[in-house]
Amino acid sequence: MSKDTQFKPGQSGNPRGRPRKRRPNVSAFDIILDKSLTVSQNGIERELTIDEALELQTYQAALKGSRMAIRQVLRMIEKREIALAKRNPHPSFAVKMVHEYTSDNANRAMVILGIASHDEGPDDRPVERRTLRLEAWATQAALSRPGRRKFERRAANINLFTRDADTLRWPRHRIA
Repeated sequence: MSKDTQFKPGQSGNPRGRPRKRRPNVSAFDIILDKSLTVSQNGIERELTIDEALELQTYQAALKGSRMAIRQVLRMIEKREIALAKRNPHPSFAVKMVHEYTSDNANRAMVILGIASHDEGPDDRPVERRTLRLEAWATQAALSRPGRRKFERRAANINLFTRDADTLRWPRHRIA
């Protein structure tokens, strides 16, 4: 070996020495939150973290009616719900949609909404098969809509399929 090496005997190859460990990015607040307290509730002592004690105090203030505490509790609940949803996602169910397009569906809807009703009488047919008549108020609403054509040939059908058709007020200049 030659005497002209980079390092001389007795001299460190790393003059600054080993770098010191970096402290993790922990604030003084985080250090305080990691500590615990002994709290007495209803005569029972238990140990809580500072964070749990603060949450408990916030809940108690919210129950007393503090608006700021109520808002804070609602935020905590929202965060908890989001965390639970991420941890336990709802199972998805395959829903099969079946659409039936029949006049019976529309007829049932009009009966449920009170727009129409089936004729009553001694008829031996089932109620669903009896003549469906519109209520006078529904027919009147349709007649009163602006921009409709004249009801020349339709007036007889309108009267036939309207319950209490004699109470209808026909718009002027729309019936022939």
